[in-house]
Amino acid sequence: MTKKTLILIATAGSAALLLGAWGFQYIGGLSPCKMCIWQRYPHGAAVVLGVLAFAFLGIRPLPLLGALAAATTAGVGFFHAGVEQGWWEGPATCTSGDIGGLSAEELLNQIMSAPLVRCDEIPWEMFGVSMAGWNGLISAGLVLVWIAAWRAR
Repeated sequence: MTKKTLILIATAGSAALLLGAWGFQYIGGLSPCKMCIWQRYPHGAAVVLGVLAFAFLGIRPLPLLGALAAATTAGVGFFHAGVEQGWWEGPATCTSGDIGGLSAEELLNQIMSAPLVRCDEIPWEMFGVSMAGWNGLISAGLVLVWIAAWRAR
């Protein structure tokens, strides 16, 4: 495959994952948790990097930066999936962690900024894999596509 084709595939992959997340949120009514939102930022960066890499093929580090963005969201996705499965603790502000450390004002702000969506609950899954897990798997594949684009001439 050509470098342009690989960049297009990687960019479209991140764009599709973002659109899917927004679809689940705005059409499906599944409000995202804090960690779900964290997974979206690197996809946005990957889309911007993909547009730049496609337009300026001579800037060699852009596909590597795209791979870094995809690896970041894959890492957050795998971490989030582990939190959902109870393999490790997630951020105390969005899991079943102790709220005793929050001040009254912080607790009120958290309540008032509802909906409170916990990071340790699985709102949707397919074939036993949660959305966070799917994001991790697909994003790991996108890392490989970005690296292939970087290596392509």
